[in-house]
Amino acid sequence: MHPPLQGVRKILALRPNAIGDFMFSLPALHALRHTYRDAHIVLLGKQWHADFLRNRPSPVDEVIVMPLFPGVGAAPDAQLDPEPGRRFIARMREEEFDLAVQMFGGGRYSNAFIMGLGAALTIGARTSDAAALDRSIVYGDYSNRRLELLQVVALAGATPVLLASEIAVTDNDRSLAERALPQREGERLVVVHPGASDVRRRWPAERYAAVADVLAEAGATIVISATEEETGLAATIVAHMRHRAVELSGKLSLPALCGLIERAEMMLSNDTGPLHLAMALGTPAVGVFWLTNLMEACPLRPHLLRPALSVRTHCPVCGMENRKHRCEHNVCFVDDVTVDEVAGLAMGLFASLSFE
Repeated sequence: MHPPLQGVRKILALRPNAIGDFMFSLPALHALRHTYRDAHIVLLGKQWHADFLRNRPSPVDEVIVMPLFPGVGAAPDAQLDPEPGRRFIARMREEEFDLAVQMFGGGRYSNAFIMGLGAALTIGARTSDAAALDRSIVYGDYSNRRLELLQVVALAGATPVLLASEIAVTDNDRSLAERALPQREGERLVVVHPGASDVRRRWPAERYAAVADVLAEAGATIVISATEEETGLAATIVAHMRHRAVELSGKLSLPALCGLIERAEMMLSNDTGPLHLAMALGTPAVGVFWLTNLMEACPLRPHLLRPALSVRTHCPVCGMENRKHRCEHNVCFVDDVTVDEVAGLAMGLFASLSFE
């Protein structure tokens, strides 16, 4: 543990990735905010970060949308116009950051990138083939990413703080959620999210339908959340359910989803961004996980998550081991998780919430 730094005015944090990954970084960002209360914290992220955090209380004061760089937002061998990158780096150097925090993996490409931004002190995780920062920890293959990032910011003396909610829900979030689904007195919402960007992490939609029916019979109002690209998954759930469900695929922006999850008693989901958003909001969830993903994604408040775990590591088509290297087959790796297991977890959680 290092002591806090003196005279820190500006902090830069590099985290240009997806929703779930940002949720993993929130405990570390809150630790920085807690320790350096007067510092201006800048997140180097994507456009969705800027849109989502605009007018939302958070540990971040400013989001700067960064251009793509090889290995940092783009493929390592991507052929990019170098001029936007040069202008961006020059602009960041002019900011004269006191601390730059590399929160983007093991640093094979991101360490050299962040060192070029001219901060007085650089910290982060590091693999054996990554450039050396001023202070670093060893990047683990299957580490809990929330804890790992807390270790990173501890290199600058940041101390953790455990919050009931890591994301603030705004009146706009609630208004958007109300517009998508008007609130009814006495309702017990369960949000079901059947999608995931990685096909290997998608539990079959028909099984979600079976668990949703069990919850509906117990008094839950089932709401299906899905992107426009996942409309087919939502339609499959509706078609296989005996009970009514509210299908909102393509109708929920991220702020609206925040407002809806805040109203919900619980969530049922694959290991994907909205699941981790729910836990950041303090809403408990049942999640279907592939083995290594649960190792990396366990929340700091474990009472919020009831995980159903697949321990399959070999592709059901070709037999190739997929932990470190992915085969060419886009098939489900979690369909060995049974309906009975997930229904048992879901009903146990739903019943426990009725006594709170």
